[in-house]
Amino acid sequence: MTSPHEGDDEGSAAEPETLACARCGVRADGPPPTWALSVENGVRLHYCERCSRENLRAIEGRLDSRWWW
Repeated sequence: MTSPHEGDDEGSAAEPETLACARCGVRADGPPPTWALSVENGVRLHYCERCSRENLRAIEGRLDSRWWW
């Protein structure tokens, strides 16, 4: 008997992607839970915890006004 997922790579453990902060360039393996993710002009940008905290007002200012309701 074969598994319905036999030969399917989906769900297998993959190497963590090395990310760089879009602001300061610090690197990390995989997206740490304390990092922020932003999608700007269709591009996913990651920001480290320090840069996220230092620029929190600017990040909040870019949120859609619908988000606040």
